[in-house]
Amino acid sequence: MFSLPLRDDVRLRPLEVWHAEEFAAHLDRAREHIRPWVGAAFVTDDVDGARATLRRYAERQAADGARLYGIWLDGTLVGGVMFTDFSAASGSCEVGCWLEPGAEGSGVITLACHALLDWAFTTRGLHRAEWICRADNERSAAVAKRLGMTLEGVWRESWPYGGIRHDKQTWAILATEWRTQRQ
Repeated sequence: MFSLPLRDDVRLRPLEVWHAEEFAAHLDRAREHIRPWVGAAFVTDDVDGARATLRRYAERQAADGARLYGIWLDGTLVGGVMFTDFSAASGSCEVGCWLEPGAEGSGVITLACHALLDWAFTTRGLHRAEWICRADNERSAAVAKRLGMTLEGVWRESWPYGGIRHDKQTWAILATEWRTQRQ
């Protein structure tokens, strides 16, 4: 089984359908914390919903599209990273993440996203990676900055949540920039 050590206490692994119960338990700890920041279809309320989300990503990965990875801290699933969009044909992808409150500030998201971007650029040969977040999500924007991304623009009032329309930001990095910053 694929398992990438990010630190001694942190592992990055594919998050698959057979993880549905563990994923549902994780979402019970994370749900209200992540709900404002991720897509509504991602935040499920039970094991069947968790299984459906994991199945959707598995089907998209089988078509060389989106991918979903869990982050295990000391053996407990605490969050994850994903390619919400992945297109080898167009040479672009979008990276996203989520994390339960108890694991925030540990640096695991930046490490995991770095691994995804490195794979996308060096192994798959993609040209561009994007990061999209609500404009008021300072933690998410800080990850994009740490990854060397550039803020390319703001989409005004394009993220509806809770009866309010929020601005969202688009960040991006190109393969040439990724290679330069790694030297």
